[in-house]
Amino acid sequence: MRTGTVKFFNNKNKFGFIIDDVTKKEYYIHAKGIDGIVNADDRVQFELKSAKKGWECTQVKRIE
Repeated sequence: MRTGTVKFFNNKNKFGFIIDDVTKKEYYIHAKGIDGIVNADDRVQFELKSAKKGWECTQVKRIE
């Protein structure tokens, strides 16, 4: 699994972005791909899947 940091997450609109630790690229995240709750600056692990507009994070879990 990849690891990264939540750059931004809007709980009202249920989307945000994660910055990958290795590539430093931003990836889109939607609430449907999150296991639990995430907030800005949380450390997370995640997988990527191809989506309509690029890559999307799935199986997102906060790292304690």
